[in-house]
Parts: sequence; C-alpha cells; structure tokens
Amino acid sequence: MKQIIQSFKTGETILEEIPAPQVRKGAVLIQTTRSLVSLGTERMLVEFGKSNLLSKARQQPDKVKQVLDKIKTDGLMPTLEAVFNKLGEPLPLGYCNVGRVIAVGEGVNEFKVGDRVASNGQHAEFVSIPKNLVAHIPDNVSDEEATFTVIGSIGLQGIRLLNPTLGETVVVIGMGLIGLITAQLLIANGCKVVGVDIDEEKLSLSKKWGVIPFNPKNGDPIKFVEAQTQGIGCDGVIITASAKTDEIISQAAKMSRKRGRIILVGVIGLNLSRAEFYEKELSFQVSCSYGPGRYDENYEQRGQDYPLPFVRWTEKRNFEAILQAISSHKLLVREMITELVPLADFNVIYGDIGSRRSIASILKYNEDTNLNPSETVAITNSSFKGSKGIIGIIGSGNFTKMTMLPALKNSGAGYKYIASAGGVSGTALAKKYGFALSTTNYREILKDDEVDLVLITTRHDKHAAMAQEVLQANKHVFVEKPLALNNDQLNGIIAAKQNASGHSTLTIGFNRRFSPHSVKVKNIIGNAPINVIATMNAGFIPDNVWVHDMNVGGGRIIGEACHFIDLITYFTGSKVKSVCMNAMGVNPNENTDNASILLKYENGSTGVINYFANGSKAYAKERIEVYTQERTAIIDNFRITTGYGFKGFSKLKTSLDKGHKNQFQLLIDRVKNGGEALIPFDELINTTKASFAAISSLKEGKWIDII
Repeated sequence: MKQIIQSFKTGETILEEIPAPQVRKGAVLIQTTRSLVSLGTERMLVEFGKSNLLSKARQQPDKVKQVLDKIKTDGLMPTLEAVFNKLGEPLPLGYCNVGRVIAVGEGVNEFKVGDRVASNGQHAEFVSIPKNLVAHIPDNVSDEEATFTVIGSIGLQGIRLLNPTLGETVVVIGMGLIGLITAQLLIANGCKVVGVDIDEEKLSLSKKWGVIPFNPKNGDPIKFVEAQTQGIGCDGVIITASAKTDEIISQAAKMSRKRGRIILVGVIGLNLSRAEFYEKELSFQVSCSYGPGRYDENYEQRGQDYPLPFVRWTEKRNFEAILQAISSHKLLVREMITELVPLADFNVIYGDIGSRRSIASILKYNEDTNLNPSETVAITNSSFKGSKGIIGIIGSGNFTKMTMLPALKNSGAGYKYIASAGGVSGTALAKKYGFALSTTNYREILKDDEVDLVLITTRHDKHAAMAQEVLQANKHVFVEKPLALNNDQLNGIIAAKQNASGHSTLTIGFNRRFSPHSVKVKNIIGNAPINVIATMNAGFIPDNVWVHDMNVGGGRIIGEACHFIDLITYFTGSKVKSVCMNAMGVNPNENTDNASILLKYENGSTGVINYFANGSKAYAKERIEVYTQERTAIIDNFRITTGYGFKGFSKLKTSLDKGHKNQFQLLIDRVKNGGEALIPFDELINTTKASFAAISSLKEGKWIDII
C-alpha cells in the first residue's frame, strides 16, 4: 500500500510503498477514501525536517541537554550514532482519516464491515485504528466533510475547557483551520466571536458565519476588543495560532476582562507576565488535543472507555459531536475545502507546503473495493537458496534499530525479513540494512523454510507466545529479555522447547556476559565462591510508560534486572538457589524500580543487585564489583575494568561495550555451523524464575526458594 512519510533527517516527504497493517485486537482495519492535510501541524513537521542540524538543536534545547548527559556516560561516538539513528526515523504524516471498515478485530462490537468511519488514521491507503479513536459517519455527511472530524475535535476540546456561556464574547486568535472551526462552534454555542488573523481571505470567510473579523495589520487588537465589549474586555480567548512570539499571550491577557479565561490550543511563546495575569486574576490552561483519553494507553489502545456519567466528553465522543454538528449544518466545512488532490499527486500539497495559502487540502484515494492489501513487500531481489544463517526479525523498535542491527553488521547473517506492526519503521530499516522483505505479518517468517533464526524484539508481553511459535516451527529463536512475564508463560516455553526438534536453540538477550569486560573477569576470578555487587543506575521512567505495566512490560525488575541475575550466574558458574528483595518506600508496589535483590547460589556464592531509578543520569549507568580470595575486580559501565590483587592484570579499557556485537556474532556462527546454545537452557529458566521470585519475595516479605 501507499503511505506518506516524512524524513526528519533529509526533510523529504515521500509516498512510500509499505506492507498494509493487520487488523489488531480491539481495532478496525479501514480502507481510506479521503484524508485531510493539517497544513499547520504538518507544515511544522516538514519544515523541521528540512532544517539543518544546528537549527534542529536550537528548536529542542531539552533534547540537547539529554545528548550532553549521554555523552558523559556513554561516550561521544555511541551518542552521535544514537542521535543520527533517531533523526533517521521516518514519521508517518496525517491524523484526519475517513474510509470504510474492511475488517473488525477481536473484541470490537461497535463496527461492522462496510461502515463509513472517521478516525485519527494517517495518510495511508489502509489503517488499523483502535475502536476508541473511530466514529461512525452520519449518512448525510460526505467523506470530504467527515475528514474535518478529528481536527474539529481539537477546537471543540478548547471550547469545552473554556466553558463559554450564552452571550459571552470570545476572541479566537489565529483563524487557520482549527480557528475557523472553533469560531463556528462558538457561534453555535451562542457566543459573540471576534476572529484575529493577518489573512484577509480567512477573515472574509469567517465573516460570512457571523464572526467579527480583525486584522492586526490594521490596528491594535486590544483596543478593538475593548471597543467591542464597551471597555469590559472579552470573557475568553482561545489561541489557535502557531508562532514563536510571546506577544500573543500578552495580548490575550490585556484584552481579557477581570477573571477572564485563556485557552491555548496552538503553539506560541509562553513567557508570561505575572503582572498581566495577577491584576486580573486570569486563568490559563493548555488544551490537550482531542479530549479526555488522549495519550491514555488504557483508553486509546486497550479500549477501556471512561464512564459517560463521570466523563461526558471523551475524545471519541468529541469526534461524534463534531460529526453531528456537520450533519445538522451547525458546522459548515465544505466551503473551507480549497482543493481535492489524488494521493499520487501529494507533492502538489507538500512540495510548497511552507508557502501554501490553502485552508483545507484533502487527499483522494482509490476507492476500488477489490483492492487487496499486501502484508509483505519486497525491498531487494536477494536470493537465499542454499544459504545458512538467514534471519527474520520481529519488531522494529529502538532496540532493533539502535542496538541489534548495528551489532549484526558483518556477522555473516542473511537479512531476509523485518516484521513491524505498522510497516513504516520496518520498511525503513529493511531499506537501510538491505533486508529482502518487510512485512506486517510475522507468521510469514515462521512459514519460510529458508529462515534459520527468528529474533524477537517486541514489547515484553509478546515474547513468550512468539518464542513458542518459533520453536514449534523448528527454528532457532533469540528473544530480547525478558523471556516471560509469569510462570504460565514460562511453562509454555519449557513445553515448546521439549517438543521442538533437537537442533532448535533458544537464546535470551543477556548480552552483558559476552562483553569483553565480563569475559576478562570470568577468566581471572577462578571457580571459588564469590561475592558480586551489581549496581544499575537505571534512570527515571514515568509511571505511565508500558514497561511499568506488569501485564505488558512486567516491571523493570523482571524486564531489566534479569540482565544482572544472568551476569552473576555467569560469574559464579552456578544457579540461583533463593532470592530476597527489598524495595524503597513504606509500601512499595510490585512494579518498583528502586530495589535491592539478594541472591544465594548453589555453590555458596552470593549476589546483590541494586536496581535504582532515582539517581543522576550524569553518573555511570552500570557498575559491577566482584570479590574473591582477597582480590577485587570492578567493571565501570563496561568501559573500564580494574583489577586489584590479580597477578598480571590491572586494567582493561574499551569504548562502551555491553557485549551485543559478540553475542550476535557468536549466535550467527552457531546457527550456521551448529553447536550448543550460547547460554544453557536450564540457566535461562533459572534466571527467569529468579526474577519472578524477587517479586514474590517483595510481596510475601521472605526469602523465596527457586524450584
């Protein structure tokens, strides 16, 4: 299928051929008929992409600070590589989609095949959208009119926050597409509306609907509003403009009456004058996109609706309200349509988007109902017949892009597949690294007899089930940690491994044991019982990020601290016998990321893992201390290892090397030439059980034995 994407690295906007998405659980698959180009938002993205590196840095000072901190801990070259990889990410454009449902996912009862719907889907021939971001289109609303649904809800949410009453005077600053819609909705609400903009064409259009237009080029907007309100000032201001200046917020404050309300929908400079707000006791609020539910994964991705009696207007119900306003002719959108452009001619819009004076540009798609969306697209004509070490990757996120693919370089692997849910990121990586195929159906990889090894880098909740499928397909499998999130998943893995053919191996991404620093320490400490202290300065991650969800990410102890359980197991040459974990706080949650784990090993060794998320990011991320026979080895962030008391060894220095490259090269070699798994299967199971035991210990307040 065709999809419009933007490159932040080159600034180029292209119509890309990518695999069509599959319908997901809780979602509907939509064949697009029309999509609206949000000229304001998309122009900013395109212009940002076209700007040089220095300009990008100036526009994102917070990101610059993060880069500087990363240089201190990880070094210059790894940081620069991460920055350029990030800039190389393709960005799908668009969020105002209209089409027809062609498939309905599990758990969706509100829609059926053939329904006309509006959604926040992108500029793509097919989109898979969660049900809470999709709304039915009334019969008397055309597809072109319905494309205003999502962008209209942005203006509507600003109005809901302002909460205007009949007869109030409201100023809308910025009469672009959102501003024009906002002004109409305010008039429908019984308000007197003043529209402020420097574009006479937009002001003239708004005047037809009853808006009082004002062009700042012709005078002082503050005095104009005062004249319109008999010197009182307006009751509210909704700012839908996009500008870097602080003058707009100052003008909004000055034109407001005492105790007036100001709502920001657009993007402007926000250096507020305390005096301007203090003297009038003004209220100021920033509006968040489409309404309640936005950026809440439970609402948007998992379909958990907010109860209507308590949250009357969610983002989906705002979509429906906009469609009803269009249906009842309270919101007139047809005369805002400047042009209808076939998708193939997208550059008519994007080629000069920075200078376009259009109000609303709409893309038109092929409406052939017999279109068959392909879930796999060919990138190269590579042949793999008779070759060994052929790989397929499931997942195209940060780990695949920033770590796995660079580490696989020169490993001798044959690059056949990358599977990604949306198709865009997977296709970009396939092109960059020379993969033959990009797919949105990972089972295509499992069915392909040429593929020897499948590497899984999805979110954690998918690891166990996918690994089982790979083993059942009699292929080697690599799973980025963790292997499983609970004992049921782990037992499924054990059963699948027992039933798999003898040559299939399972590897977990416990790369730390393959670092030259770890290998050196292992070689010099010998086989006597040891004490190990591993400290992870993990860094803060907000509570709403998926890694903290025990059902999706498993929490950071199961999801990340398992690295260090495995590393200590490698050093000791033994298995974990029992586990005890304590966490910070009076009543810590099971998804804590500030905890200390104690490990007892079968050979008498002990391990301590301090996993902390409340430290400074300027401090080194990882430190491992090994004590044995009056000798000590210290690994400092896998860049420097220092030995104390060892004959013939005092220090090892490298660039940051956590062992990824060594692990993948060894893995590809084993797949091509045969041999045992890189890490014994029973050790992988023991480490996974130990991570589960840490959580059980926290909840039960005692040592937990590993059975």
